[in-house]
Amino acid sequence: MMHAIYRKIFNAIKKYDKIVIARHIGADPDALGSSIGLKEIIQETFPNKTVYVVGTPAAKFKYLGMLDKITEEMYEDSLLIVTDTPDQKRVDGVDVDRFSYRIKIDHHPFIEKFCEIEWIDDSASSASQMIIELCYNTKFKMPKEAAEKLYIGLVADTDRFLFSYTTSKTFSLVSHLIKDTKLDFFKLYTNLYMRPFKEMKFEGYIANNLEVTEHGFAYIKLSDEILHKYDVDAATAGNMVNNFNYIENVYAWAVFSDDKANHNIRGSIRSRGPIINEVASRHNGGGHKCASGVRLKNFDEVDILVKELDLECKKYQEQ
Repeated sequence: MMHAIYRKIFNAIKKYDKIVIARHIGADPDALGSSIGLKEIIQETFPNKTVYVVGTPAAKFKYLGMLDKITEEMYEDSLLIVTDTPDQKRVDGVDVDRFSYRIKIDHHPFIEKFCEIEWIDDSASSASQMIIELCYNTKFKMPKEAAEKLYIGLVADTDRFLFSYTTSKTFSLVSHLIKDTKLDFFKLYTNLYMRPFKEMKFEGYIANNLEVTEHGFAYIKLSDEILHKYDVDAATAGNMVNNFNYIENVYAWAVFSDDKANHNIRGSIRSRGPIINEVASRHNGGGHKCASGVRLKNFDEVDILVKELDLECKKYQEQ
């Protein structure tokens, strides 16, 4: 018997002829994979529907597919689906309140309700996992093109199944996906992990300049000058945070980058135990217990945040 939430979402999608899919600002592979993958699932199942995926393009992930520019016409008698986004202010590219009906599909801890239907599962590894689950518990059809996007999103958000919220359900759904679509997942890794040599050199700079606090919090502050020297942007720097997972006596770590384009300091934080999302939420950020992000005004705010995260590492050790 179909779970009630799956049925509600399927019926709402079935009802509307025009659908807009959005996700969070600062798109990553899971945000893009879940939204673009869902579009392709809907179009495969209902060929006569018009489906758009909107938001600021991310050149680094353009292999996941093209995005649509929002127009006034898209708001008229339309369904909005928001993936991978817990709060309204982080929805990228649309005015949420102008749509006829709204659905949220998200794996972050609950922050606020802004949709008529909200499916939140903070035990799920990714929004992409939730879209796979939705598809295989309804009459949706899964084309291979969608499977590729969803697999990339899931693998990226679990860092190749390394994070603790990778569960038996994750592996079960991925196994189903591979069998169902005959997915050649080895080929997908090239786009996801290939990077220019300059980024390898930049990673070496980060490794050589990480600072570690008394209680095991590692961090680096990257100025605009350093980013310019290595010809990388703040988003690229933030994405490197997952490359420093296993450093002895380091329990949490972060990369703080001067994001001139958005006039803030972009912080990506990870943890192997200390709970970091509560601290992040006090500093214009949030996320998961062990993977969060922040947007800060300046590096003075970074110093305050570092002290709080060092304290969380101290608490963790004492426990």
